[in-house]
Amino acid sequence: MEKSAKPLIGVLLSGCGVYDGSEIHEATLTLLELQRMHTTVMCIAPNINQYHVVNHLDGSETHETRNVLVESARIARGSIVDVASVDVNTIDALVIPGGFGAAKNLTSWAFDGPDSTIQHDVGKLILDMVRAGKPVAAFCMGPVVVAKALEHSDIHPHLTVGTTEEASPYDIGAIHQAMEQIGAHTHLNSIREITVDASNNIVSAPCYMMEATIEEVHDNIKSAVHALLTMLEPETVDA
Repeated sequence: MEKSAKPLIGVLLSGCGVYDGSEIHEATLTLLELQRMHTTVMCIAPNINQYHVVNHLDGSETHETRNVLVESARIARGSIVDVASVDVNTIDALVIPGGFGAAKNLTSWAFDGPDSTIQHDVGKLILDMVRAGKPVAAFCMGPVVVAKALEHSDIHPHLTVGTTEEASPYDIGAIHQAMEQIGAHTHLNSIREITVDASNNIVSAPCYMMEATIEEVHDNIKSAVHALLTMLEPETVDA
């Protein structure tokens, strides 16, 4: 596959909807910022069934089966490819929006924490990207996917899912502790901050792991996307 003249950025989705897939605000704002930064985007997702389907109106589990790739296509407006067909030579950088799909479909973190598994093709792509020095960004619960992908390697990423010093609907301290158990270094970052791991070309941002407005999440993603793209060769980024 020939590369675009613009940087080609993979956006890894995990379904459609915060409770059982990708967080739609985070995914959409990621796509918006990548377009504003004059990149080409390739949406990707694994061709697997979701762990379950959640009624987003009342939080109840429904008795149906949905496919992660098919559901992710809703966000991608149909333009999406199976992650199994994407390798390190296909894209210049990778972005992983959050949502519970990261912890239910891409990994089993929501149920097994540090003992969780990671979907094979997802884990391989992330590890290969980091080993090749290609930038990776992860938002919200996305950093746990990166931590799992690198768990059995000699790479110990610096990551964040938020801070214990400001309001969050989640147990940030427990998540960070579990990430450290599998080899990551964690940092306490507010919605106004990001973690940049310059040695491994990894960026992470808390986004909706913190109590935040959509405007604050947008600003957080904008900062992270800019940091990601500055890791590319300067001549490939039209800022």
